[in-house]
Amino acid sequence: MKIYKSPLPDVYIIEPKIFHDERGYFFESYNAHDFESTLSKIEFVQDNEACSQYGVLRGLHYQIEPFAQSRLVRVVQGCVLDVAVDIRVNSPNFKRYHAIELSVENKKQLFIPKGFAHGYVVLSESAVLLYKVDHYYSRDHERGIRYDDLDLHIDWKIESKAVKLSEKDAGLPDLKNAELFIESVS
Repeated sequence: MKIYKSPLPDVYIIEPKIFHDERGYFFESYNAHDFESTLSKIEFVQDNEACSQYGVLRGLHYQIEPFAQSRLVRVVQGCVLDVAVDIRVNSPNFKRYHAIELSVENKKQLFIPKGFAHGYVVLSESAVLLYKVDHYYSRDHERGIRYDDLDLHIDWKIESKAVKLSEKDAGLPDLKNAELFIESVS
């Protein structure tokens, strides 16, 4: 398993070592030892799965303290553009984002730490996304930012008329009106 930094510090791209033969393939999608030796000790407590059709955009979501979540995201069907946005007000990378295509073909994963908003849009006919989180879901601590916030300038790789949002996501605030992370950044 290769774990390397994305252009956005603290966000990591994980590429598994895939073993192919005439029967198919095998790979470790998560190995605590490899993860901890490169990143840090993290205890995932919940696995989530979402299935969506082309153009569905989910995000940008996060949870505030004390229920902030780190996420390890991968795609097991289709292809998505996955986006992590630094929303730590004191970070030198505040408002910067990293976008990467995650697909069943490339088998890449994205690690998104606490203090980052997360979203994705489905680029294939449909997609199934799996992700691990290190804190349980809390409706009272759930927050979000509009996907098309002008301060972020995210290129979602599809036309805006093709974007399909939930009612909740369509009503998310702009970054300047969102509750963000204020704690110090290392």
